[in-house]
Amino acid sequence: MVETGFLGRDLRRGFMLEFGSNIQLPFQQRSDGGVGFGIGGVLKRSTRDIEDQQDSFVRSVKQKTDLSSPPPLRSSPSSVSAPLERQGISNSSIWSFSEGVSTVEAQFEKKFDLKKRLLELERHLLDDEEEEEVSGSNSVIASNEWSSTMQKLVPPPPPPPNRHPLSPASTTSTSSSCSSSSRSPSQATPSKLILLDTAKAISEGNLKMASDNLIFLKRAANSRGGPDQRLTAMMVFALVSRCSRLNSPGNSVLVDDICSAEHQAAAHMLYEASPCFKLGTVAANVAILEATKDHRKIHILDFNVGHGGNLASLIYAISERHRYHDPPSLKITAVCDPSFLFSPISATGSANNLKLVGDRLVKLADRLGIGLRFRIVNRETHELDQTTLQCEPEEALAVNLAYILSRVADESVSPSNPRDELLRRVKGLAPKVVTLVEQEMNGNTAPFETRFAEACAHYGALLESFDATVGRESRERARVEYCLAQKAANCVAREGADRVERCEVYGKWRARMSMAGFQPAQLGFAVTNSIKIRLDSIRNNPGFTVNLEDTWIGCGWMDRILTVASAWH
Repeated sequence: MVETGFLGRDLRRGFMLEFGSNIQLPFQQRSDGGVGFGIGGVLKRSTRDIEDQQDSFVRSVKQKTDLSSPPPLRSSPSSVSAPLERQGISNSSIWSFSEGVSTVEAQFEKKFDLKKRLLELERHLLDDEEEEEVSGSNSVIASNEWSSTMQKLVPPPPPPPNRHPLSPASTTSTSSSCSSSSRSPSQATPSKLILLDTAKAISEGNLKMASDNLIFLKRAANSRGGPDQRLTAMMVFALVSRCSRLNSPGNSVLVDDICSAEHQAAAHMLYEASPCFKLGTVAANVAILEATKDHRKIHILDFNVGHGGNLASLIYAISERHRYHDPPSLKITAVCDPSFLFSPISATGSANNLKLVGDRLVKLADRLGIGLRFRIVNRETHELDQTTLQCEPEEALAVNLAYILSRVADESVSPSNPRDELLRRVKGLAPKVVTLVEQEMNGNTAPFETRFAEACAHYGALLESFDATVGRESRERARVEYCLAQKAANCVAREGADRVERCEVYGKWRARMSMAGFQPAQLGFAVTNSIKIRLDSIRNNPGFTVNLEDTWIGCGWMDRILTVASAWH
């Protein structure tokens, strides 16, 4: 057998699919260790057979980019603000966090005696054998005395935005959880308070205070430590990037990084490996199945094909649904707008890989007895219509907008408003169903300080959820968290067209979809039952929650909803 792999590695030892590594994916666990793409509650055939076939498909798709370990974040001398340069903090050092403190930093500490005493207190308390668990996560702080001292030093900032930024939920909503009801939500640690205080200082233009705080935060950060330490590392990088932007507005490193093929590959690893992200795509797939179940011709428009894993799941599910009679014909159109910075056509090497993904999907469908046509359309949004997309009247058209719309600029960035233009074009195609899956975070038009607080809460909860499912020493986890660091930094540090990450809360998506002429579709029993089955499979991992509403499903960790899936027509 020819050895092929995902991102230059055997998929079976990757972050997405596991056959023997120390990463335990919480859903689809089997006694034989197999993990597949099948949708829980929908497939009827032997799960083992489906998984074996699917593994054969996914292993045949190979990325040439070697992602065995995260590369250092790029920076240049001009990318660091003057106050940070004077204190010895550089953008390139934030993610690695060398253990020693530079001579410049040591001299700085001598000038600020109070900070030195606090650092001595930290060292003294950290040497103590008794450690306290915080917020039910694996994060550890020194002691109650240290926490009390830091809280006195840094006054609590204004309360962060509503941790449930969805529109007010109806009293009939259903919430399922893997955690005990007595488990308390995550609370702000001293590092989080200082992070928020530093963001406020930067917002007010007090870069000296910001640099003082960053020196201290650098000591508290550890990108290989507990969730709180990892979050500190991630957000310190974002803050330094923000200061770098203030000093060098023309620096576009963060934009290049977040639009690279390497970043997109890591993002799709996240979509498959995180239960919160995966449950969202499962809900979208089942919604498509339900909307097209009575049609003999199905046409899927996908704006975020990636490595084809989600589409492979859908193909298997269609095959199982029509196991005892002729399956429908299937057409998949991968839509790529070359004007989008993150488009696969724009990323080096991704265009050829997309063709490779299409070839593998066609072969998979052929083995399952489904006639599949795969086509790539390179058109700008204003060119999308039934002719360019080759839509046929008798087809049941389904449009998948999973994790894509938040990266399309809106009216706050461009007068042409590409986001609404895309929705209007999709509406003009008269689709049977449109699925929308997005991160639940107020990160678009909110000011810098609010975006930073939202990013802290969102990515902090996500990092805590990783601790429940993935080993801390995993290289694949390091790759995914490096991707998250880039996303957080772009959301926090950039403005205007340079800010690609523009997540919204579901209430805003609902308003935007309604203005484009869409109506929310009821999520039927098949969708909710599939999600409940998946949730049951991760009961051994405390903290995962699912909010089931009539027209949307929210997946999250503890008290924080991280992703929301919905269907529209």
